[in-house]
Amino acid sequence: MVTDDELMVAAGQGDRIAFAEIVNRHNAKVYRLASRFLGNRQEATDVAQDAFLRILAAAPDYRPGAAFGTYLFRVVSNLCLDALRKRRRAQGEELQDPKSGDLSAEEEFLRNERAVAVSVALFSLPPRQRLAVLLKYYEDLNYREIAEVLKTSQKGVERLLARARSALLSSLKDL
Repeated sequence: MVTDDELMVAAGQGDRIAFAEIVNRHNAKVYRLASRFLGNRQEATDVAQDAFLRILAAAPDYRPGAAFGTYLFRVVSNLCLDALRKRRRAQGEELQDPKSGDLSAEEEFLRNERAVAVSVALFSLPPRQRLAVLLKYYEDLNYREIAEVLKTSQKGVERLLARARSALLSSLKDL
């Protein structure tokens, strides 16, 4: 199997099929992170597209080093923070309601109530804490990888997550 680094080197040399494979491999993760961070599907789609456009533009200069996934999450994280700043300047938006499957009305109500409570609690966190939580618990990155994405130390990640956990426990104690 061809590695992400090999695909990026090929994409940097003009191989559009290699870049398409990068997008196919990572599109769902990129969209999921952006969607969870921003709470808005359209903004998440825009961020995902922008992330891959930036990755493509940077492909000729790409040098394998840190894990490609970490590099990609750093790009996505920065774009999410930029989108959040733009949104705050242009006024806030309501949270998007997660969709449900085949549940009874009561189960769906309870599930939605919990999901909204968790979303509200996550959105109440400062942006860097929210990103740390999403990267750790939703994208399953380790502390070193999160530190690389957020450009901080592993201790810094531990502190961000500890503060986030404390705030979330406080916000969700009645759940």
